[in-house]
Amino acid sequence: MNDHYFTSKPRARHNRKEFTAELRGKTYIFQTDAGVFSKDEIDLGSRILIDSLDLKQGDTVLDLGCGYGPIGIAAADLVGPSGRVYLIDVNERACELARENLAKNGIRHAEVLVSDGLGALPHDLQFDWVLSNPPIRAGKAVVYQLLTDAYHRLRPGGCLMAVIRTKQGAKSLETYLRDLAGNCETVAKKAGFRVLKCCKQLHT
Repeated sequence: MNDHYFTSKPRARHNRKEFTAELRGKTYIFQTDAGVFSKDEIDLGSRILIDSLDLKQGDTVLDLGCGYGPIGIAAADLVGPSGRVYLIDVNERACELARENLAKNGIRHAEVLVSDGLGALPHDLQFDWVLSNPPIRAGKAVVYQLLTDAYHRLRPGGCLMAVIRTKQGAKSLETYLRDLAGNCETVAKKAGFRVLKCCKQLHT
């Protein structure tokens, strides 16, 4: 790999491919490319997070660090056309692919924004859910800041869910999120991954 996927303009030579994947009982088509995370298949962490989702029709969702879009696309089907999903990533190539994949899968109630952090989002936009398979290799400082900024965009009662490998710092992230939100629990544990969930208090 010439450079890491957590970059705005990957230098890796294009190597586009398409595959199908089943998520929550539905088959999706995904277009991927070199220079994006897990280009050959849906990574296990994302699958475990998707299987853990308990979204409702009409929810507003942020897919933080969306890559080519599997989490956000699955979330869009769960919230239905009355909901709204925003997919953001610093990687311009990943965002282009995510837009293609929304179209390929017939999803119109979602949009993709190239964003360094949350900067491209409307400043007053709030979410019922923030979902993330965070870019751990970008470093703890970057990941923690991303998740903190996203947490502050939750509506009261809204929740943040993140998947992380146990050996890549799940316990320390759980402690951090508990300090941030006043609560954090492991809602799924499988194959060396944990899905962490913290929720914003209704009265803050």
